[in-house]
Amino acid sequence: MLFSILPVEQIFLIVGVLLAASVLASQLTNRFGIPSLLIFLVIGMLAGTDGIGNIEFDHPRLATYIGEAALTVIIFSGGLDTEWQKIRSVLKSGFGLSTVGVAISVFLVGTFAWLILGSFSQFKIGGDGISWGQGLLLGAIISSTDAAAVFSVLRASPTHLPTKLQGLLELESGTNDPIAVLLTTSILQVLLAGNFSLGTFIGRLLLSIGVAIALGYGSGRLMAWSLTHLRLYAQGLYPVFLLALVYETSGITTLLGGSAVLAVYIAGAVLGNRSFVASDIILSFQDSITWLAQILMFLTFGLLVVPAHLPAVAGVGTAIALFLIFVARPLSVFITLSLSKWEWKEKLFISWVGLRGSVPIILSILPLNQQMNQADELFYVVFYVVLVSISLQGLTLLPMAKMLGLLAPSPKV
Repeated sequence: MLFSILPVEQIFLIVGVLLAASVLASQLTNRFGIPSLLIFLVIGMLAGTDGIGNIEFDHPRLATYIGEAALTVIIFSGGLDTEWQKIRSVLKSGFGLSTVGVAISVFLVGTFAWLILGSFSQFKIGGDGISWGQGLLLGAIISSTDAAAVFSVLRASPTHLPTKLQGLLELESGTNDPIAVLLTTSILQVLLAGNFSLGTFIGRLLLSIGVAIALGYGSGRLMAWSLTHLRLYAQGLYPVFLLALVYETSGITTLLGGSAVLAVYIAGAVLGNRSFVASDIILSFQDSITWLAQILMFLTFGLLVVPAHLPAVAGVGTAIALFLIFVARPLSVFITLSLSKWEWKEKLFISWVGLRGSVPIILSILPLNQQMNQADELFYVVFYVVLVSISLQGLTLLPMAKMLGLLAPSPKV
């Protein structure tokens, strides 16, 4: 059945069942340590074309809109919960991982993908190899750690990391998207039109980050001022008004050429470190809407995938995922932090918390929207890598932290 032509009452029923199933299944997170994001993805896949729900959802552009809208809420909530004292001492390391670390990861993964897909017939997509540019595109798409995944796993899991270490992980995941997005769009532009300018790329990167920092900081101050000075007659209107400001910040930043993700994260961090009116109801609302955003986003991605297509990319996806997890990510971390004072076991754990999630999936939809050659296969490779990352790394965070002796002596409050 086609999801787009169902009667509204059936759509309501389907959405209600999927939301309820996701909420109930999320209890597995606390009981067995299964990442909630993985649960939501699986439920979406089970409800899709090849699953028991038999829902046909072939709308990549709509999935992109839903993903970006949900990610905006998730990133803002992550910034809102970020304490300045937690990230102040790790700014240099965090931005190093967000820039140099991403660039190293793109080069390593892109080159590896080009080599195996071009040299070994058992790994070729659809029987064809790929160019180095296509390999770099794949590397750029999966280069950044995902804030939605990192925030969700770190804060929902029983791991209680030292404040400085958790601050670095959250800062990196909240700030490494601009260069990943710019690398992806720039490489895609080269593949489609054949033109690239290093100067233009650097200029766009600096503009993206500069606009995001300026608007993010200004928006955070404006949010704090507005919530303090406005006198709304109902307490429930404060979080709604704040949500409007969040989306305005995202939209204006994008129109001015900045990174909306970074701007929203900074705005949340600025507001979260100030006192404001109706803070209790706002924080409660943000917690609920963040969970809703995560569920809707990953359910949508699960629905978009046809599971029958995954076995065809299993060899490619497994090879790239394992190279990313065990080679590219550790090398990028150890090289970037080589001059820092982080201990080797902390660097090792930072390497392990390189979860991929919503941002790579959203970026992998861009070639689909542009109807690029092998875009479908690329999408499924990225989706497979995300599944492996969330499953392998997300399920083993606590054992890894215990093994390295990195658990904080007291639980988070």
